[in-house]
Amino acid sequence: MCRDSIEQNISECTGSPFSIKQKISLSGGSINAAFRLIGQDGRSYFVKRNEKQGLAMFQAEAAGLSELAGAHAIRVPEVICSAQDADSSWLVTEYIQFGRGRAGSSSLLGEQMACLHRSTSDAFGWFRDNTIGSTPQMNRQFESWISFYRRHRLGFQLDLATANGFSGSLQDKGGRLMADLDCFFTAYTPVPSLLHGDLWGGNYSFDEQGNPVLFDPAVYYGDREADIAMTELFGGFSTGFYAAYHDAWPLDTGYAQRKNLYNLYHILNHANLFGGGYAAQAESVMDHLLAEIT
Repeated sequence: MCRDSIEQNISECTGSPFSIKQKISLSGGSINAAFRLIGQDGRSYFVKRNEKQGLAMFQAEAAGLSELAGAHAIRVPEVICSAQDADSSWLVTEYIQFGRGRAGSSSLLGEQMACLHRSTSDAFGWFRDNTIGSTPQMNRQFESWISFYRRHRLGFQLDLATANGFSGSLQDKGGRLMADLDCFFTAYTPVPSLLHGDLWGGNYSFDEQGNPVLFDPAVYYGDREADIAMTELFGGFSTGFYAAYHDAWPLDTGYAQRKNLYNLYHILNHANLFGGGYAAQAESVMDHLLAEIT
């Protein structure tokens, strides 16, 4: 686990010597190994570890957590350090003990997400690229949301799909959809809101006091509807979450149509990562969207 290197890294970044007393393995998803480290002095940290070449991914995640924290809207783990040695790379954050949430916790999550989305930028994208899962996510900034989404979201995933052997009707439908993206924004002008970027049920929880906590972000500035759309992709969040979000900042009436457009990005990403039926699901979504503009 590159124990000595991580101990030294934590010690240098905190200004206080840290020596590991106990390591507890945690679920870290399919990409990284994850641990809780407990020090001789009782301090605890959360650590993600990967191969040496994973450092850029961890640095981007650290920057994303810091960006979210800077909005002062919702709790995220405090970044401690990220580094590498000859064998491994890692990201260290504060360790947060999660709870089950309390009455009103889901509503608070909705309120705080609306607050987060009110943090805006002058352009769509971000100052650096990052990852969505293990897929590179391009964030070069654009003044136009439609241009950004066409180039760095749908276009990028379709290019990956071609490289991965998905061609024919998937590419044809994708090309037609990208050519007509403007049709989904005739009466709606998004603003560049600060997004979590990968907002599904596995990337949030509640601390022991019932406060919402976001983690594992894929940060960029984009249409806030893209975050809310993803909450509906894998089972949906609670009714309290949506009611509180809408009370704080109602969504445009065209959201019901655009949410499928935004979730297409994630479905294509799953096709590129896992294959299986995701490509067929992507085509089905494309058929639905194309039918709405013809």
